[in-house]
Amino acid sequence: METLTYVFQFETILLLILGLLIGLFIGALPGLSSVMGVALMLPITFGMEPINGILLLIGVYFGSIYGGSLTAILINTPGTPASAASVIDGYSLTKKGLAYKALQVSTVSSAIGGVVGVILLILVAPQLAEFALRFSAPETFALALFGLSVISTLTAGSYAKGMMSGLAGLIIATVGLDPISGVTRFTFGNVQLLGGVSFIAAMIGLFATSEAFRMVEDKIRNTDSSQTINKVKLKWSEFRAVFLTILGSSGIGTFIGMIPGAGADIASFVAYNEAKRFSKNKKEFGNGSLRGLAAPEAANTGLTGGAMVPLLTLGIPGDAVTAVLLGALTVQGLQPGPQLFVSDGSLVYALFIGMLLANLFILIIGFSGIRFFTKILKVPGHFLMPVILVLSVVGAYALNNNYFDVIVMFAAGIGGYFMKKFNFPVAPLILGLILGPLLESNLRRSIILAQGDMTIFLTRPITVVLLALAVLTLLSPLWNIRKKWKPDVKGEI
Repeated sequence: METLTYVFQFETILLLILGLLIGLFIGALPGLSSVMGVALMLPITFGMEPINGILLLIGVYFGSIYGGSLTAILINTPGTPASAASVIDGYSLTKKGLAYKALQVSTVSSAIGGVVGVILLILVAPQLAEFALRFSAPETFALALFGLSVISTLTAGSYAKGMMSGLAGLIIATVGLDPISGVTRFTFGNVQLLGGVSFIAAMIGLFATSEAFRMVEDKIRNTDSSQTINKVKLKWSEFRAVFLTILGSSGIGTFIGMIPGAGADIASFVAYNEAKRFSKNKKEFGNGSLRGLAAPEAANTGLTGGAMVPLLTLGIPGDAVTAVLLGALTVQGLQPGPQLFVSDGSLVYALFIGMLLANLFILIIGFSGIRFFTKILKVPGHFLMPVILVLSVVGAYALNNNYFDVIVMFAAGIGGYFMKKFNFPVAPLILGLILGPLLESNLRRSIILAQGDMTIFLTRPITVVLLALAVLTLLSPLWNIRKKWKPDVKGEI
């Protein structure tokens, strides 16, 4: 009863909804990530009641994850790294005039993914936390390699071009300081590159700025770049067809969320890969697949519950956002860890109920706002283009208040424009940029831990399973290509 009293107060519900709306706005703006949104709101919560302050931040967190997908689906511009995978099929649906249905799939998948993540958090948090503790450098390396193997499913019809794009991302990721020795690499004396190339600035350029450049080209050629909107709603039969994908992807997101260092971007791409792996019609992926959109959307919100598992049970943040939430809990006089459930049990379960309500409100806000969100597609390209450019510049600069990130963004935009012109997939490059540092640092830590003995990767069960999955994922397209080009020798002697 005390738990319900904590949550079901007008002020608490209002702050939760306000947090969701603020998060939705922040998530939809390129460059303004979930971490930035929660960090900006943190000082406001200092004078609030503990449950009110935490739920306000939870609302910003959940809302920004969902909000990043709106622009990803509508204008090919992921608002946050978590929504980068949603571009692949989400924007393809928009180009087919199915933006309304795409947003419905996104909203439903996000809400269900979030609920599944919270339910798993409530039911098996201690067990999940214990399992997550088994992940050290070798397991994290194997997970990063498995995530990188997803490149093989993002090849847009050309395995070679996809691999080249992913390799380019890995090469760019080596710029900056060596993660172990601290030696500078490929900075060419530019101090701005000591921290490496900002993958968020690059992502904004590759997706958003390159799209603005395409609109300029369409204007010069007098080509209509506006999108049609057919108010085709999600059918019950279509929802049933993607429901198992949503559940499975929610579980993947929750699992990856438990692992410190892994993020929603990794969860989204891994879920996309697994949805494609188990699909009977793999060719629809990349061309407007409902499963291809539902999988990353369910995973990136399922991760929110998973990331809270090590935070609440062990006091270890699962990602950058929960690191900020750890600070918020500490400021409120709460110490995350096993004793939290004993000393402040009512508050913890009030937090769980608030998280479930947040996902319910996402469903309500999402469905209520779809007809307003799609209005952006009616804006002529020559008006939308400067808006995208301005938001791209503001988003890139806001990362570190640094003009160099704006230069990186424009350089990536030019590169992304030509990549699209010559049918090179952009997503593998982004994946290489994201996973490159995680892959390298954990590989080298593992080797140091084993004193140079490479068999460390073959003696740990979790590592072996993940490495095997990575190899199978990378090689399966080659097997399909071999079968396709295998000559028919029937009847020959």
